[in-house]
Amino acid sequence: MVEKNRWLMALSAVGVHICIGSVYAWSVYVKPIQAQMNWDLTDVTIAFSIAIFFLGLSAALMGKFVEKNGPRVSAIIAASLFGIGTMGSGLAIMMESKLLLYFFYGVLGGCGLGIGYISPVSTLVKWFPDRRGMATGLAIMGFGFASAIWGPTIKILIEAVGIAGTFFILGAVYFVVMFASALYLEKPHDEYLPKKFEQKIKEGKKKIKEDLAFLGLNEAVKTPRFYGLWIMLFINVTCGIAIIGVASPLLQEVLGISAIAAAAAVGLMGIFNGAGRLMWASLSDYLTRPIVYVIFFATQIVAFYMLPSITEIIVFQVVLYFIMTCYGGGFASIPAYIGDIFGTKELGAIHGYILTAWAAAGLVGPLIISMVKDATGSYSQTLYVFAGFFVIAFIVSIAMIINIKSIKRKKHHHAK
Repeated sequence: MVEKNRWLMALSAVGVHICIGSVYAWSVYVKPIQAQMNWDLTDVTIAFSIAIFFLGLSAALMGKFVEKNGPRVSAIIAASLFGIGTMGSGLAIMMESKLLLYFFYGVLGGCGLGIGYISPVSTLVKWFPDRRGMATGLAIMGFGFASAIWGPTIKILIEAVGIAGTFFILGAVYFVVMFASALYLEKPHDEYLPKKFEQKIKEGKKKIKEDLAFLGLNEAVKTPRFYGLWIMLFINVTCGIAIIGVASPLLQEVLGISAIAAAAAVGLMGIFNGAGRLMWASLSDYLTRPIVYVIFFATQIVAFYMLPSITEIIVFQVVLYFIMTCYGGGFASIPAYIGDIFGTKELGAIHGYILTAWAAAGLVGPLIISMVKDATGSYSQTLYVFAGFFVIAFIVSIAMIINIKSIKRKKHHHAK
């Protein structure tokens, strides 16, 4: 059997993620659909919320399935669900049916999203024992960058072939790209090590980092570390989504810049969100995952606290983009962190369960913002509340380090 190329494996993972990441370009559809259907904003936004909710749900419920049947089968299922979900959305528009749109885009598309998101990630962790963070960062970066590619594409297509036509064409494109990517995906054999890495181990230059534990999903959920990771992801995503949601009005309110300039800044945020995924995840291979999360939260406490009082446009944007890199980096470093503390036995399943934090944040985040905004009357006040959230996340990230150290001590003690 010829061993597959792990870099092509990473590319296939990116192929899957770039397609499902198009969900982040949903806002481009909103106005055209509203105009054509005479639906109000909430009607259209619900489709997106359902999709994100089912992303979290399917990632959690299908994690064990992904581990059992391997990445190829799961990614093919994801390609089918996401492709049909997108094309079905075109049908929903033709039939002018909200419920069909919610079913196709929200339920089917959302399930395709969740399964597609976790399928390649746990596989990459196994192919890159030497660079876990970087490998998962690559795939999850594809997800972050996707809206930069699909946003303009959707806009051009809607003008050319209408909304329904756009859904039909893109559904077919997503299916083909995801299906082709899925065919290459495969788990490495159990003892797999990259050749150069193996050589360095033999020469004694490198050591295989031993994972803290080798747990299945059912054992992992019983540890405090699991909940620590969940809370950290939940807070990072809630605050990140908040910033994405209010960036445009915030820029206009605090700095008084025009709506167009604000829109350009928001576009750039997507790029930093994508780049942060690769940058932080790669850094985490050197600094270790626990340290990277401590950096995320310590710096964001300061960033969120300072943002409302910054009046210098450049400084404001630098802080804003920095926050976006942490938002993306938080997503990208989680799979590797899971591998470090629970091992790769059922990594996909554990990752799926932890992603419910993302679904929860997607539902709760926007609610918190609108509640605080209504209570305080300004977007800038909401940022102080989020700075407070980061204080909690920071404490949890420190507790994680203490917990991991104590387990290592016990292990060391038993080994003697």
